[in-house]
Amino acid sequence: MAKITFIDPAGDQRVVEAETGSTVMEAAIRNDVPGIDAECGGACSCATCHVYVDEQWTEKVGGPEPMEEDMLDFAYDVRPNSRLSCQIKITPELDGLVVATPERQG
Repeated sequence: MAKITFIDPAGDQRVVEAETGSTVMEAAIRNDVPGIDAECGGACSCATCHVYVDEQWTEKVGGPEPMEEDMLDFAYDVRPNSRLSCQIKITPELDGLVVATPERQG
């Protein structure tokens, strides 16, 4: 299990536990994290699970694959540290990961 901290646009934090092998999006949905809609259920065919990866974690998380980059074109307020949470797999190395949700999803 890894702990993931979600920060909403108001700065409120919610720490959840995520199973290794699952995704950040799945952890958010299981724990009713506001701001993660996940309309496509994790198929990387929408941009409604967009998050900003904390800069201290961007290297460990890695960058988006080309398909994810295409979907990020539909996200709201895309930044260099933007990722789709459905594409971030939980590994033991991501214990303590911090992500923020945008004001709204795309």
